[in-house]
Amino acid sequence: MIRKLIGAAIGASVAKKHPAAGGATGVVLATAVPFIISRVSLPAMVALGVGGYVAKRIMDKNTAEQATKPTPPTAPVQQ
Repeated sequence: MIRKLIGAAIGASVAKKHPAAGGATGVVLATAVPFIISRVSLPAMVALGVGGYVAKRIMDKNTAEQATKPTPPTAPVQQ
């Protein structure tokens, strides 16, 4: 039961964040997640969670660095 709730939450989250994917992607994920959770061992789930957390932190750091990077001045256009 808890696996199905987790799958539904993940599917709804993906459908909200990526409207181009639509509800079909969310439904597929909601269906696949309980199956995956039942087949994967606890250490593997922990490793996936930690890996996802680290990847998100790195992506957020890179995004913040790009946002604070000054843009080079452009040369004036001569006519």
